[in-house]
Formats: sequence, C-alpha cells, structure tokens
Amino acid sequence: MSAEEPDKIWPIRILHLHSSFSLGGKEARAVRLMNLMGDRAHHTILSAMPDALGARAAIDPGIVVDFPSDAPPLHGRPSLARYRDLTLYMADFDLVLSYNWGAMDGVMAYCLAALHRRNRMPPLIHHEDGFNEDESVRRNWKRNLFRRVALRAAQSVVVPSTLLQRIARDEWRVGDRTRLIRNGIDVSSYGAGPVIPIPGFERREGEVVIGTVAGLRKVKDLPRLVRAVATLPPNVRLVIVGEGPEREAIQAEARACGMADRLVMPGFMAEPARWISAFDLLALSSLSEQAPIAVIEAMAAGLPVVSPDVGDVAAMLSDANRPFVAADEAAFRAGLARMAGDAALRADVGARNRQVAAEHFDESIMVAAYESLYARALEGYGPFSGRWVGVAD
Repeated sequence: MSAEEPDKIWPIRILHLHSSFSLGGKEARAVRLMNLMGDRAHHTILSAMPDALGARAAIDPGIVVDFPSDAPPLHGRPSLARYRDLTLYMADFDLVLSYNWGAMDGVMAYCLAALHRRNRMPPLIHHEDGFNEDESVRRNWKRNLFRRVALRAAQSVVVPSTLLQRIARDEWRVGDRTRLIRNGIDVSSYGAGPVIPIPGFERREGEVVIGTVAGLRKVKDLPRLVRAVATLPPNVRLVIVGEGPEREAIQAEARACGMADRLVMPGFMAEPARWISAFDLLALSSLSEQAPIAVIEAMAAGLPVVSPDVGDVAAMLSDANRPFVAADEAAFRAGLARMAGDAALRADVGARNRQVAAEHFDESIMVAAYESLYARALEGYGPFSGRWVGVAD
C-alpha cells in the first residue's frame, strides 16, 4: 500500500452486474482489469444470462472470483420484491460495476434504494458499450426512459466512443457524469507474426486473406461481408473468427454465393495477438459499432481496415486508412477490392495504423483511466497496482 492511499483493508469487494459473460469486447476488458487488480480485489459476477459464462476461462487462476447460484436474478419481470432483493445483495460490497442494458434492472434497483439508503449503498459505476440490432439505428424509447431514471444514481457512466458519449448526455441525461475511456490493448504484444495456426486455415500461394473477429450476431451483419467478398477474385479468402447464433446463416449465405470453399470459420479463438496477423486486412460489416476492440487489435498488428462508417471507427484509424471507411455499400465493396488488390497499399496503411495504436490505444492509457475512476469512487482506495497513476478526466 502506497503512502497516498488511505488506511483501508484489502481486498476490496467488487460486484459485477453483466448483461452476459460470454467472451466479447466488454467482457475481455472487464477480465483484463480484474486480472490486473490481482489480490487487491475479490470479485462476484452476476450474469443476466446465467448460462453465458464463456469469459470465465480468461480469468487468471489466482483471481478470487465467485459466480453465485443463489443471488437474486438480474433478468426477469420488474418488481419491487426482486429489486429489494438485489439491493440487499449489493449492500454487502464496496463497489458495484454494471455493464450494458442487460444489467439495467440492477441499476434501477440501486437507484430506488439510493433515494432512501444513500449512506448504506456502495458506489455504482455503469459501463455502456453499445447496442444490439434492435437499437442499432434508434434507441427504444421505453428503454431510454428506463435508463434515464435508473442512471440518476450512478456515480459515473463509462463509454468507449464519442457517439455513446453524446447518447448518454442527450438521450439518457447523464450530463457531466459521463466518462469517455477508450478501449486499449497491449500493443507491444502484437508486433510479431502469427505464432499459432488458425484451425481449418492454411495459406495458399498468392492468396489474400480478409479476416474479421466478431460475435456471430445479427448486428454484425456478416452475411453482408460474405456477399462482398464473393464479388472479389477467387484468390481472396474470408476468415471469420468468432462464435454465436448466426453461424448457420453465414454459412448458408456463403453456399448461396458459391464461395463456401473460400470461407473459414474456426470458432472463438483466444489471444488474438498470436494469430491476427495471419490476415492481410480486417473487414467489418456491422450495422452498429462504438469503438471496436477488433479494430484496435488489427491496427496494433499493422493491418489496414475496411469498414462501414459506424461508431468511432473513422476517428480511430490513421489518416491513410480513413478513405476506406465507407459511406454506402458501393464504397464498401470498392474499398475491399482496392485494398485486396494492392499489397503495397496494405503495408503502408497498416504501418500507419500501428503507429496510431501505439500512441492512442495502448492498454496503459486505459488502465490508468479506470484506476483513477474506480479509486475516486472508493475515496482514493485504488484497486490496481497500488501506485497512483492518475489521468485527467
């Protein structure tokens, strides 16, 4: 414990309220922060989807974490009785961290309790990372009203993109409690070439590999990417790394386009630093994004990116890559074709992306911001390394 920290007892007890705990971008970030906290925190994780716990395997063996089976459910019909049970459960922790819409019942329970028991409730910080296809264009007004009420008692609302920052401010009325913290990764670990194979994939001479990393959900619109790649020369192959309910729909689209033999779907793969550079470029096809970690990973690996103009993608990339953020379908397909056909262009844009990743998206920046935010909520009791790193808001 450093001299700057007050005399409190380690470890702190953190309750995580997740919409699901399958390994996606928000879960990967949450697990990384948990691992960095080490023995300074004990964690309890509730998932609104109790069977969706795929991220559990990414938690370091030495981390103390519970997945209780007797906790009040996060998902279900709203009721004062269930909210009361959630409130009583939360009161036993030092800090509550909630994530996305699926955890909003927990936030509402906290809000109702905080109106009457503020001195007995731990601080709550909400994290919002984006939307599924049902809110990809316009938010559901009933959910927005629910969020406005529930988030009134949150100490902070953390978002990874300027788009979400605007939504939180204007639609949810969070105001100056919004905190923009960009996602980050260990950029230095992406410097080498691929060191493990992608199952089912073996590079052929003269081919170009378009890759993507995504949960196989409708909002990612991966059949759109299949259709676009199908128009490219036969030496271009598509690798989709990820798992989810849309696997069969993606494969069916590939069969319909006559390119099933050019599609590789290895499922979920951990540690992208060890294999993502097997791609020649990264492509997104999403209906909605915020600040995708997959884009940062591709940049760190020195890859160019072709994407629709969603979320903060254009702002994240290097100036050289920005023309390949497409405003419409024709521009998206043209960008894929140009990038796939020009190795020198891919190398130049990729190198510029890696420089931007190192300057703006290294995990040290992200970790410092979260440490500062959580420590302020805990009145200076920092849960990470024990040294005060401090980041301006």
